[in-house]
Amino acid sequence: MELTQEQKIYAEIVQKAWEDAAFKKELVANPVAAIEKFTGKKMNLPAGKTLVVKDQSNESTIYINIPVSTKKYADAELTDEQLEAAAGGVIEGGCFPDFPGGIWKPTPIPTFPPDIYVI
Repeated sequence: MELTQEQKIYAEIVQKAWEDAAFKKELVANPVAAIEKFTGKKMNLPAGKTLVVKDQSNESTIYINIPVSTKKYADAELTDEQLEAAAGGVIEGGCFPDFPGGIWKPTPIPTFPPDIYVI
């Protein structure tokens, strides 16, 4: 599986945090500034979104990430086009067209966050 540019950047950020305690501290305290400084590129987060970085490197602790609830999509109905895409597999890029509530992307292994929005 080939990694996307965002996944490569994410992997580089994690590697840097593992190797550089000062960078990790800055990343946790101010993730946008730390990532912009590291990549040399401006981040463009969607309006109303924030970026939170949690240090989960303590090997004696088990961490659980609670994702957004999907309850509001429980009664959502897919269009014929969406059903066809689901029946035939996903479209290029690994997502369903016009998935209710936004673009759904399967979680790659190893797990990477959604797009980092670096421009």
